[in-house]
Amino acid sequence: MVRDPSSAPAPFSGSLEPAAFHSGPPQEEALARLEWLVAERQRCGIVTGTDGLGKSHLAAAAARRLGGLGCEVAVLAVGGLPEGEWIDLLLERLPLDAASRAEPIRPWQKLENRLRENALMERPTVVICDDLDRAPADAAEGLARIAAAVEPRFAWAIVVATAAPAGIARVPDALRQRAAVRIELAPWTDTETADYLAWELARSGRPGDLFSPEAAATLARFAGGVPRHVCRLARLAVLAAEGDAAERIDAATIERVWRELVPATDVDAHIRPVRRLWA
Repeated sequence: MVRDPSSAPAPFSGSLEPAAFHSGPPQEEALARLEWLVAERQRCGIVTGTDGLGKSHLAAAAARRLGGLGCEVAVLAVGGLPEGEWIDLLLERLPLDAASRAEPIRPWQKLENRLRENALMERPTVVICDDLDRAPADAAEGLARIAAAVEPRFAWAIVVATAAPAGIARVPDALRQRAAVRIELAPWTDTETADYLAWELARSGRPGDLFSPEAAATLARFAGGVPRHVCRLARLAVLAAEGDAAERIDAATIERVWRELVPATDVDAHIRPVRRLWA
């Protein structure tokens, strides 16, 4: 394998940096629906997906996309946050001036003042709450209040929540009932996985055909189309190929890497179908 010694980024790092976001068809559809949410001045949207499907990555991408459309966007990782800290964290994410931050009033009043300012300017305030199903009760209740309040100062406020399907029942009823869109992230198809591999290789200055078609299909099968698993397997496969001085990654390399990742008792259930396919 010929490795570019330049400053090109290492492939498949899993970074949340903007350049590392692969906007495949599922991601573009999700972003388009969030844009519609803002354009139609709806108050709430929910994104669901199992672990590894890219909810946090989508939240970061949505913040950039909606910010580019003139929204004031704050992203909060509320999963596991201690009680009583969410509103201070939200105020830190909003561009308040020094005088507003120092004003001797309650945090909720500071938030209302900012929402009022944005409403007067007809500028949407979008609060993206990652892992809301694991948020403390006061955060969930406060965010539901923002989405459900009818006072004019809240009219331009939008709450976007991410949650695992198993945890959707822990999202407050006020948010679930007001959600104008509910986006369910799905695993990548084999074609979408292959497109991602080619895109990431090109981004990092490597040959787009580094993975053989058989290797790409094997990787997609083992990863189950879950982006986090795809990224991890691909990264380890590249390292293994570089260690072997291989010019191309084949299905056997993917199988070897997979064996190192999963318990021996779980390997055969994943590998036997692949062996039959590529034998």
